[in-house]
Amino acid sequence: MTERKLKIALQKSGRLSEDSLALLKKCGIGFSNGLGKLRSEANNFPLEIFFLRDDDIPQYVEDKVADIGIVGENVLRENGRDAAAIEKLGFGKCRLSLAVPKSFEYEKLQELNGKRIATTYPKILGEFFKENNINAEIHTISGSVEIAPSIGLADAVCDLVSSGSTLFTNGLREVETVLNSQAVLISRPDLEADLQKTLDKLLFRINAVNSAKQNKYILLNAPNEKLEEIIELLPGMKSPTVLPLAEKNWSSVHSVIKENDFWEVVETLKNKGAEGILVLSIDQMIQ
Repeated sequence: MTERKLKIALQKSGRLSEDSLALLKKCGIGFSNGLGKLRSEANNFPLEIFFLRDDDIPQYVEDKVADIGIVGENVLRENGRDAAAIEKLGFGKCRLSLAVPKSFEYEKLQELNGKRIATTYPKILGEFFKENNINAEIHTISGSVEIAPSIGLADAVCDLVSSGSTLFTNGLREVETVLNSQAVLISRPDLEADLQKTLDKLLFRINAVNSAKQNKYILLNAPNEKLEEIIELLPGMKSPTVLPLAEKNWSSVHSVIKENDFWEVVETLKNKGAEGILVLSIDQMIQ
């Protein structure tokens, strides 16, 4: 019996596209994604890939055209109904924010009562206003939200922000965060047992890749009289690996450290007498 392929929907272009494809490749999944291609099959994993508009991905998953998909939380919240986020992926981070013209004397959210707000996310914004008892007029537009105040269409905007440079260029300033977003893996709720098994295998690989991104592999030489102090700084996955060096009274220590703790730990290791410190990236980390 031919093994059924798990169908995944990816953004065909845009900010999540490259990172989604890179994730699959780091998971060891080989496929062809030539220019303009709308469908591809993995050559070493039971996976079929659809390349779609990001706004369409939740609907394709809910309609069972695709089994899973990678999409921004903002798109899922705005367009999704039955598809559920099953894994946060750590890339495509941005925020959906309210922004006002620089001349707008803004101090608190209540100042938007009675104002006109332009956005491409009316559902998310409507829910946010309802939660905060704000009575504002929401104008839904499909693009170029940031120019709405300058042409008299709105008093403020609600739009995606990464660096904030687009807002600044258009004379706006960010005043409230409505939603923090990142890429998520979504799935339809009624996945059959054989497809769920394939999804579990994919999740295993994704978790290994994401764990690796949060950690660094560290190798160093340490004087034996300082070993105990140095080992306390390097818990690793279980405990550090310690090997004797050819030079008497010295050892080589191998371990894993968290990305966020990297510089602080390395500086402390140096102060404790560690030498020849090498820090390497990790491709996958299986715990």
